[in-house]
Amino acid sequence: MPTETTTPPVTAFMLIKTAPEWLAMTPEERVTAFTTQVVPAIEARTTGVRSRFYDTEFYSTRVTDIWVWEADDHEAYHRLIDVLRETPFWDRYFTVVDLLVGTENGYARTYGLEAVTTIVT
Repeated sequence: MPTETTTPPVTAFMLIKTAPEWLAMTPEERVTAFTTQVVPAIEARTTGVRSRFYDTEFYSTRVTDIWVWEADDHEAYHRLIDVLRETPFWDRYFTVVDLLVGTENGYARTYGLEAVTTIVT
């Protein structure tokens, strides 16, 4: 069985729900709040993280958005969460409903197998 010598990236699916304070803002105010209060904190205090944001409010009432984070390692992810908790994003603008954290194809890496569940058609 091959030994994996690199740390796989950490992927976190952050399931969030908009809060009344966020919804009370205009779209322009939301962009300003996000770009002045959340993004600068992330950029100043983290390294090795990337994100994508998905709107789900038209399909779900429990979760309105999914913020997908990829971090180079668990330390980078941990730092990101600490930073986010210190911004208005956490519990003022959004409620974090759940965090689903894993590594892509971890089973294949563990057992030295081909990642048969990654499918492209």
